Amino acid sequence: MQSGPAKAEAPPSSSRGATREQVDSAVRSGLLSGRFIPGKAVTIRGLAAELGVSPMPVREVLQRLAAENALEVKPNGRVQVPDMTPSRFDEVLKARQLLEPELAELALPKLSKADAATLKAIDDDIDARLISGDAEAYMRLNHAFHFHIYRASCSEVLLPLIDSLWLQFAPFMRTVYGRVGTASLEDRHKEAIRAIEQSDATGLRAAISADISDGMGLLGKEILSDT
Repeated sequence: MQSGPAKAEAPPSSSRGATREQVDSAVRSGLLSGRFIPGKAVTIRGLAAELGVSPMPVREVLQRLAAENALEVKPNGRVQVPDMTPSRFDEVLKARQLLEPELAELALPKLSKADAATLKAIDDDIDARLISGDAEAYMRLNHAFHFHIYRASCSEVLLPLIDSLWLQFAPFMRTVYGRVGTASLEDRHKEAIRAIEQSDATGLRAAISADISDGMGLLGKEILSDT
């Protein structure tokens, strides 16, 4: 039997993995809800302290998100949302228009009446948030609406690509909503729900495409006005 103080055992890899996934979820949620403000840098250590974890899993997650062009990690350890230039905006818009209607159509055969009811409940909540001006909740619910549709596709290729695109533009949408408010925002969610209820692939593609054009059009105006 060994005498003296026992050495602390390293945490199992599964525990480290769980921490990393929790950090990943928290940071992605922060990007999608606009908690990361374009032009405002944060530090790895500061973010780790906020999340109550060590800097290592935060650094790993941020490097992964930097590879997806969602964040930019500076040599000094500061992290920020990359600038949204007009050319980058055009590429994000084109990619969304190409991929999201396609993924929605792939998901359609797997969407049930229960899914349509869930989407209607989310959309009713969205309408209430638009009236109240809760932009952060609106962004969270809008993401939930779209990805309830997209995840039904079970796509292993398109879904991660679209997830990455949302991480790139969402922080800028939050800034726009801060300027113009939410009361005048419109979406095509009801048209999408109706298309799902009727198993109308053409209608669903059109609703998703129009929804993207409306939302990104607002963002595009703000970006062009700043250049």
